[in-house]
Amino acid sequence: MKRLLTLAAMLCAAAPLTAQSRLETFTLHSQILNAEKSCTVYLPDGYDRDTTCRYPVLYLLHGASGCHTDWSQKGNMRQIADEAIASGAALPMVIVMPDAAGEGENYTGRHMGYFDVPGWEYERFFFEEFVPGVERHYRILADKEHRAISGLSMGGGGTAVYALHHPELFSSACPMSGLLDVFPGPRDYEDAFQQSIVDNSPVAILQALDDEGLAKVRSVRWWVDCGDDDFLWRCNIDFYRVMRERNIPLQYRMRDGGHTWRYWQSVLPDVLLFVTNGFGR
Repeated sequence: MKRLLTLAAMLCAAAPLTAQSRLETFTLHSQILNAEKSCTVYLPDGYDRDTTCRYPVLYLLHGASGCHTDWSQKGNMRQIADEAIASGAALPMVIVMPDAAGEGENYTGRHMGYFDVPGWEYERFFFEEFVPGVERHYRILADKEHRAISGLSMGGGGTAVYALHHPELFSSACPMSGLLDVFPGPRDYEDAFQQSIVDNSPVAILQALDDEGLAKVRSVRWWVDCGDDDFLWRCNIDFYRVMRERNIPLQYRMRDGGHTWRYWQSVLPDVLLFVTNGFGR
């Protein structure tokens, strides 16, 4: 607790109960994707007053059939973050919500997802252009110790894969109701998105890691959470099982609930506390 309070004082004072956080949209051009890509950014109370203060960052990913505004418009993340910071449960942090929406109806279809597919190298964009661009534009502590990632459903799968592929970049990774293996049920073998999920199964990645890779993944603090009525319950348990078999520490929670925004809103405060405890270790 003493370490947490000291770190909070170093990063900036916690927000008052009348927190004046704000949300804004940041857009950058991607040469990799040849497209404009936007994100929603949460800036905590005090960000605009003290222009010398730098903040830890949480990348918060949306799910399939969603976009970068989902967490702010459906997930009530601003109020949840304001309350967590004001209470001292979470450090003031910048929360970045990227966009991995498809180009079709309801944000599905072509170019949906967090992984590389033919003609659309989203994962490469994320690490080579998006994260560096965001962390140049905002006053972010751009190192592993102050960078975390979380997300729901498709974004939970993206969270796991990104932290498995780049454990040197994240202090904590927190998949919520994550798509952590292949789709349950029949699969369309001609669908690029579904194929990308097969090619980037976190369970399969874990099973294939050598000793050096396992040591790197153990440097990440893991929190995995899924509802007991969620249709993705089995792949979350499989992920937990392989993590335990490969001796990778994690916090695993399965509680009452389904694949719903009500459930994810109940998880987000715990995620904010968990990543806070990992910042600046």
